[in-house]
Amino acid sequence: MKKILFPTDFSTVATNAFVHALEFAKIVHGELVLLHTFELPIYDNQFFPENYAVIYDSLELAQFDMFKEEIPKLRAIAEERHLDKIKMSHRLMDGDLLHNIKKCIKEDKIDFVIMGTSGATGWDAFFMGTNTGSVISGIDVPMLCVPIEAKFKKIEVIGFTTRFRTKDKKALKMVLDIAKKTKAKVKCLYVKTSDSDVSKDTVAKWEEEFINEPIEFFVINSDEVKETILDFIMYKEVDVLTMLTYKRGFFEGIFKPSLTKKIATNFDIPILAIHID
Repeated sequence: MKKILFPTDFSTVATNAFVHALEFAKIVHGELVLLHTFELPIYDNQFFPENYAVIYDSLELAQFDMFKEEIPKLRAIAEERHLDKIKMSHRLMDGDLLHNIKKCIKEDKIDFVIMGTSGATGWDAFFMGTNTGSVISGIDVPMLCVPIEAKFKKIEVIGFTTRFRTKDKKALKMVLDIAKKTKAKVKCLYVKTSDSDVSKDTVAKWEEEFINEPIEFFVINSDEVKETILDFIMYKEVDVLTMLTYKRGFFEGIFKPSLTKKIATNFDIPILAIHID
């Protein structure tokens, strides 16, 4: 059974993502590990040595009480969606978010992470300077990022961006496995820029290798990579977009520094980020 880590701060953003986590668990026949992490403030005990421990104890108790109050609300959501049979366990941890997520991934043998993001406007704003963005670049398991604007709907089309690297095939096969479980189609996109090194022969070999799979390949010539991907999402009615993370950073090799212009649009579909070694 697949294990899915769901970090939550019990905000509206996280609650929206929880619905996606439930539905994803249903698709992959998985269970959820709910993680709430918090950081205690740093106090100098020389100013109040007598009640130093009391302050920390009270702060931890407050987090625990909130945790106890919020968990039944999430279980109620599961019941409303008839997904209350999905196994859920809980972890309350003090410390840095990314550190705790990494610890849970190792200790609980996590297969996927699902996390909400405030999204906001612009492609760059979605991934940079947020908790979600730091986690994406810091973990090795696939992560589903869910913007607040992304309301769950049945997955019928999964977008997959690639540079036709051999090592991308492992991620594509994982996505195809998910697609088959939900009877979705995969639409694979390569944005061919003016300095592209991918040959027509390479594309043809991929098409031949995956000829019996529910997948279509699209090669679009453009130097406007981000804009092309956004157009692809809209015109191909993509429900979930898969993008690959590389060792040197998120989207390394896909986006270049010259392509940092923000796009004034709301990102309203989940993104599945898969790490590639």
